[in-house]
Amino acid sequence: MKKYDFLIIGCGIFGVTTAIALRRRQYRVGILNPDTIPHPLAASTDISKVVRMEYGADREYMDMVEAAIDGWHAWNEQFGDTLYHEVGFLMLCRQTPGPEAFEMSSYHNLIRKGYQPERLDAEAIRQRFHAFSTGNYSEAFFNPRAGFAESGRVVNALAAYAVELGVDIHTGQTADTLAQTGGRVTGVHTREGGHFEAGHVVLCAGAYTQHLLPELQPFLKSTGHPVFHLKPSRPELFTTPGFTVFTADISNTGWYGFPLHPREGVVKIANHGIGLQIDPERDRRVVTDEDTRQFRQFLRESLPALADDPIVFTRRCLYSDTPDGHFWIDRHPALEGLTVAAGGSGHALKMGPVLGDLIADTAEGQTHRWATRHRWRALGADTKQVEEARFKK
Repeated sequence: MKKYDFLIIGCGIFGVTTAIALRRRQYRVGILNPDTIPHPLAASTDISKVVRMEYGADREYMDMVEAAIDGWHAWNEQFGDTLYHEVGFLMLCRQTPGPEAFEMSSYHNLIRKGYQPERLDAEAIRQRFHAFSTGNYSEAFFNPRAGFAESGRVVNALAAYAVELGVDIHTGQTADTLAQTGGRVTGVHTREGGHFEAGHVVLCAGAYTQHLLPELQPFLKSTGHPVFHLKPSRPELFTTPGFTVFTADISNTGWYGFPLHPREGVVKIANHGIGLQIDPERDRRVVTDEDTRQFRQFLRESLPALADDPIVFTRRCLYSDTPDGHFWIDRHPALEGLTVAAGGSGHALKMGPVLGDLIADTAEGQTHRWATRHRWRALGADTKQVEEARFKK
């Protein structure tokens, strides 16, 4: 069997962008993926993911997404398809946010970078975004340079492009163990009986990463978060520009959502919070009755036109979570020939256009301007999750 310079485990957004970046550097590249692409249970799967620069006081993540948005437009042009929809991003607040709040610090950082986000009072919210008619939000900020990516279609398009470049994608091959010789990883054994040799392995297995590399179990957790798709009885209220990607006082509630999907005809709303710790191999990934009760309560308070509309699909999206909320992208400190790229923590897809080079540089042993915070690190029980938009209560 062919020996690869780089063998990548997982064809989600981490894996496929890394494969493309490495193949462009003329390496022989292979990918192992346990199912179809996109994998039906992967975090990258679904009809949409938010693309936003707003990261509160965190300017580095803002810089990363700013660069990524240029990349999203380039992908739209390259693939001749609208995979990224720049419909804008609305941050709703129940009360006037203080200067340290996620929404306010995001707003000021956008201004510092030369953008012109709008600040809306309660009346302006009602007049412009009619679905939020309850008066539940006293203030909002709107940035037109943001939107959503059709995440499943993105991964599929990137995988096809990787094949065009000469990447070998092996579907139906589930990584089981890392082959090692003398303190060096030399390949991968799969559950299906395959053996794949490699000069370097890049582990991009998402929620399964710590199962393949048990020493990461203290630092990577699999958490599940409820996602709902609704069929609106009044679709005109949820089409752009009168409805857009939004967060609803998110650091205090976790709720965020999307306008009417251009292909699926549904409104997707989900919760970016603590979630439930889930074993990806053993546990069912189901939305509970309590999840649904809380969701319906949110709709009654915020989007009454959806409150009684049918839920046509649910899933519990699995995050690969780190305790601090930063990605885990680094060469293994003890094993030669192994790089880990995981810990998406629910906010990686938006950065897809810049992830590949970041991971490829790391795997090559090069430096990268955004690599430092994602390095192998010691995290204790007192480590705090720092992503400001995430609901932590």
